[in-house]
Amino acid sequence: MTQLENAGSQFQRLVTIMDTLRSPGGCPWDGEQTHESLLRYLIEEAYEVVEAIEAPAGIDRALLKEELGDVLLQVVFHSRVAEETPAEQGGFDIVQVLTALNDKLERRHPHVFGDEEAVTGDDVLTRWDELKKKEKPERTGPLDGIPPHLPALALAEKTLSKASKAGLLDPEEMGAGTSFTTEEELGEHLLTLVAAAKSRGLDAERALRTATRKLIDQHS
Repeated sequence: MTQLENAGSQFQRLVTIMDTLRSPGGCPWDGEQTHESLLRYLIEEAYEVVEAIEAPAGIDRALLKEELGDVLLQVVFHSRVAEETPAEQGGFDIVQVLTALNDKLERRHPHVFGDEEAVTGDDVLTRWDELKKKEKPERTGPLDGIPPHLPALALAEKTLSKASKAGLLDPEEMGAGTSFTTEEELGEHLLTLVAAAKSRGLDAERALRTATRKLIDQHS
């Protein structure tokens, strides 16, 4: 059996196990779960992947393998829950999830699966954004499509990146006058800001989220 065939076999095994757990006579806990109740686990598993990659001694590959499996479980779990919703009400299954993903990957990489050319990674990202805009014409603003529930720092980085690409602002100009030059120095600077906020009874997470949303509103 080739690696590709083995991957397909093991994925089918996972889908079958999930179906058994979710079906009558399966696991009571699994059978009770909803998209809403599973959300916390999806978030936790994603952060545990980050923990494995950013382990103090370097990437903990044994842990990373386990945590990636847990993230995959969440995808299969949510898809199995979605099967129980009638198709006319938006229900779907894991095959539809995989089909949509595969179609998107091929469509968004015309330099690999089509006759276009890409010289650099930046070319690829630019073309990806162009194709994404065509596929989702309802997103008309330059800052549309940013997940609103990202953690404040990730939300700010995503917003600044999009705003910069759209020519709305210059991150270098915004950051002028700061003294740090390395990630270590940046981390210490951020920690100092959080400490200062705490000492004044301010919520640093909420403050950054509010400032970022204000920037988004200004350019919506």
